Order: sequence, then C-alpha cells, then structure tokens
Amino acid sequence: MDFIPLEKRFRGYLPVIVDIETAGFNAKKNALLEIAAVIVELNAHHELAVTERYSAHVVPFKNSELDDAALKFNGIDPYHPFRMAMEEKEALELIFKPIKEAAKRNNCTRAILVGHNPAFDIAFLNAAIHRTQIKRSPFHPFSTFDTATLGGLAYQHTVLAKVAEAAGLPWDNEKAHSALYDAEMTAEVFCKIFNRWKYFEDKEGCY
Repeated sequence: MDFIPLEKRFRGYLPVIVDIETAGFNAKKNALLEIAAVIVELNAHHELAVTERYSAHVVPFKNSELDDAALKFNGIDPYHPFRMAMEEKEALELIFKPIKEAAKRNNCTRAILVGHNPAFDIAFLNAAIHRTQIKRSPFHPFSTFDTATLGGLAYQHTVLAKVAEAAGLPWDNEKAHSALYDAEMTAEVFCKIFNRWKYFEDKEGCY
C-alpha cells in the first residue's frame, strides 16, 4: 500500500475539495455551470497530496436563471457548442462515483466538502442533488472545511490568490474562475496547510 488510509485523521471523513461555477448567487434559481472535485490522500510519508481530479461542464437546468453579471465575471458561455456540457444528474454521478470509491479505500464513512468560502458551494451542490433526486450524496450535508479561514490562520490572507501566493504556489489569473483550476489550487492550499501543521505536530511529538 503506497498510501495511508485517512479513516482516523478527520473523524472518519474524507476531505474532497470542490469548486462550483454558477450563473448567480441563488442556489435554487441560478444554474450550476461547472463542478470540479479534487481528492486528496495521505502518502507513505504521512503527507496530504492530490491523487485524483474530476470536473464537468453542466447544462443549465430547466427554467434556471442566468445572471449576466455572474457570467461576465466567470467568463462562461452556458450554451457554447464546445463546452461539452452534460445534464446535472449525469455530472453529479460522474463526480460522485470516484469520491465514493476513495472514501471506501480510505475506510471513511463519507466525504466532507473542502472549499474556499464553502457555504456557497455546498448550497449549490445540495440544491442540485435535490433537483436531480440523487438518493445519497457522498458528502456530509452541511459540515465543511473552509480554506479561507485556514488561510487566514496560516498565512494571514483569506483571498484564494493571496493565500496561494503566500503558500509559495504559482497563481494564474487567466485560469482563475475555472472550477477545475480553482479546485486544484484550493486543494494545494489545503495540503500545504495540513502538511505545515503536521510538521509542527511532529516536532511537538503529538501526531
């Protein structure tokens, strides 16, 4: 085994980094347009590292509202022919399958969403789960880990770009606001903070 199961580290939860791009701020009315999930696991050195990445472009659900300001901000054209978008249920099933598999191999009861200001992401995720009538989400329905809070603690910044730069990670403004890029960068930040904390735990002999 080249990794160490996470079953005991987060009270039986598998941290999965999620970023969602949308057509507004109302989870019930505005369309979910992109979703990305990044799985992190412990390697043989007890360090948290990215192991898998998944993403999907999503077709706006029927009668959803598209806010022009939101689309201008994230640069998404919901009906662009080259988006290769899929229906919400198909997108969620695509993302959820490997998360469930990762939770199983880590002996975790379920996943917990890690995000940058994750209240937004969990609200849109739960709304999409409700719309598509998916019976069981791999995620805890309301508990989350917030890298904005962790970034403020570890690096004195709460904006993702600033936290990433303070953590020594490169930041590309041209790629920002893509769900996959933001999820990957959030995952790298989460791993940096976890591994930094582990270093101090090891020094104190309490890990």
